[in-house]
Amino acid sequence: MASERGFNPFALALNTQREVLESTTEAFEKSNVTDEQLDRVASIDVGETPSEVVYTENKLELLHYESLTDEQHGVPILITYALINKPFILDLQPDRSVVRRLLEAGHDVYLVDWNEPSRLDQHLTLEDYVCRYIDNCVDEVRERSGQDSINVLGYCMGGTMAAMYAALKPEKVRSLGLMAAGLYFEDQSGGVLELWGDESYYDPEDVTEAFGNMPAEMLDVGFALMDPVSNFVSKYVRFYDNIEDDEFVENFARMERWLDEGIDVAGEAYKQFLTDIYQGNQLYENELHLGDRHVDVTNIDMPMLLIMGEYDHLIPCGASEPFADVVGTDDVEQIKYPTGHIGLSVSSSSHEDVWPRVAEWFYEKSPVEEGEVNVEIEDTGDADGADDSVEAEGGSGPETPDVDDSGDSAEEGTDVETAVAEAVAGGDLESIDGIGPTYAERLREAGIDGPAALADADPEAVAEAAEVPVSRAEDWIDQASA
Repeated sequence: MASERGFNPFALALNTQREVLESTTEAFEKSNVTDEQLDRVASIDVGETPSEVVYTENKLELLHYESLTDEQHGVPILITYALINKPFILDLQPDRSVVRRLLEAGHDVYLVDWNEPSRLDQHLTLEDYVCRYIDNCVDEVRERSGQDSINVLGYCMGGTMAAMYAALKPEKVRSLGLMAAGLYFEDQSGGVLELWGDESYYDPEDVTEAFGNMPAEMLDVGFALMDPVSNFVSKYVRFYDNIEDDEFVENFARMERWLDEGIDVAGEAYKQFLTDIYQGNQLYENELHLGDRHVDVTNIDMPMLLIMGEYDHLIPCGASEPFADVVGTDDVEQIKYPTGHIGLSVSSSSHEDVWPRVAEWFYEKSPVEEGEVNVEIEDTGDADGADDSVEAEGGSGPETPDVDDSGDSAEEGTDVETAVAEAVAGGDLESIDGIGPTYAERLREAGIDGPAALADADPEAVAEAAEVPVSRAEDWIDQASA
């Protein structure tokens, strides 16, 4: 009775009227800025860090980013991105750019942009992507940098492929970073994707038979349904609530553009990934073959870094962490950070806490050795940087002919012709896949001066001389004996 006597219907009516009036006023005020903010959304820029295309093959483009420091680390980093979506998530905006963080730390950065496959590309396999495309990009970076081996950083599906590559070509990978990479797919809880991993629910061949390639729209829906409330409701409510905040609107627009610009996945590669990697867990079980090549994960003998998001619902930590138990290296470090799959790339806290650690790890695990070079970038006033100079750290570096004031070689042609003649007559160690100038010099110092001597050498002696694993030495000897 007391509560009934305390009830004032007139006060309730007035309060309701006030709330409706405030909501109407707020909606009217926001409507006045909506058109302006929608224009802002439509004109947003992404991927603004300057770069140039230095290699192309089919749809693939290899990007090389301009340095942001006076000196660059001599061992470059090649980023291999996923076949799904566009890679500008790694260069979303200046203050949330993985590429820029690595450049600011003095690294020389390259990135593989796969672009979208056409219907004619539906027969591309994982073997094509790993053994041909990635290998050709690695060789391009090795040649441009003068390094025997380079650093590789793979993100998501690109991390899975980077692990395959490191197992197949360990001599070309100095250190391996795997970011939110799917490497172990047993007993995982992944919502809709968990059903994809069960052959009784899902056969990827049904999709490829119908469409050729896996349509981006189907992938988008599958990923979005893993967290439907957030992806279809909550984020748009947050956008409306913050529509007057220019910075929020710009960040929202960049993310939406990345989500909306998904790309198809080549049909055969998609089918292989689902059946062999996801459903069969063959990479972790060391049973994966690409064509006639066994992807032996025990060959991954270089330093390895696992970068994981603790709240990653797409690739949880449990899909990466067990991989450390089956690779051939004991030099494995982990970074677990309280963020999600995309947050590793774009959250402000990740850029403060994670990426400085990653940049430092690559420095520590890929020191410039004697005879190799760091690149000092000299400011000549030219916009294109054509007069950049190269200086050696810890040694004199490769010998170069003297150059007179006109820019012509003082001994024009002589040294080159002699070197070519010697290589033709006796064979050249650097003709062996995986042997660059540094390894070749170590072998020559040990008395192994050509392919013929290498073919007759003991694998353990070669491994000790070149400071490489015995398995790598055996591969060189096999090539020299062929």
